[in-house]
Amino acid sequence: MDLPSIIPVFPLPNVVLFPGVPLPLHIFEPRYRDMVRDASAGHEIIGMVLLRGDWRPHYHEKPDIFATGCAGKLVNVESLPDGRYNILLHGQREFTIRRHLFEKPYRQAEVGWRSTAYGALDGSCRGGLINLLSRFLQAKPSTPAHRLLHDRSLSDELLVNFFSYALDLAALEKQGLLEAQTLMARAERLREIIEFHLEEARLGPKAPGPDRCH
Repeated sequence: MDLPSIIPVFPLPNVVLFPGVPLPLHIFEPRYRDMVRDASAGHEIIGMVLLRGDWRPHYHEKPDIFATGCAGKLVNVESLPDGRYNILLHGQREFTIRRHLFEKPYRQAEVGWRSTAYGALDGSCRGGLINLLSRFLQAKPSTPAHRLLHDRSLSDELLVNFFSYALDLAALEKQGLLEAQTLMARAERLREIIEFHLEEARLGPKAPGPDRCH
């Protein structure tokens, strides 16, 4: 797919998109309605980025955002009677923002696209990750995510990207996963995050002691 060098950018506080993953969104702000209309009439690409730092006071202006995001292609647009939209994006590729553009009501950016040469996981890495994910999801064995985990036709890329997106992790943890430069690095980072949360759950809540700082 030939991706454009300038794309609309949609910053959100808690959504991190990954390649190959579907993302449904409800669009209600006027500036982002404009964004959907323009994207629908053009290359159909929207860049998803995570808001950064203390963004709330500047949300309606130019809040700080992370430089690495993931673009999604519009695969469905439902126009609602009051002008809002329900849209479905399909994750395409990671990008890095080179220059911010504020010529329209919504933010745009000139971006550089990451290579699609992700590489593959070795058998032990894939097997170890699946075992960890199974432990992490064992409280919900009937969920679609758990069943997907044991689908052998699932590619390494989709295995890592889907669970990076779908697991109940903090947005900053997911941003760290998105910024990994290779599939193996992303898988290793995901493994470390899951191991941390499993150990945290095993130890349970820690009672404050006299030597703790506040």
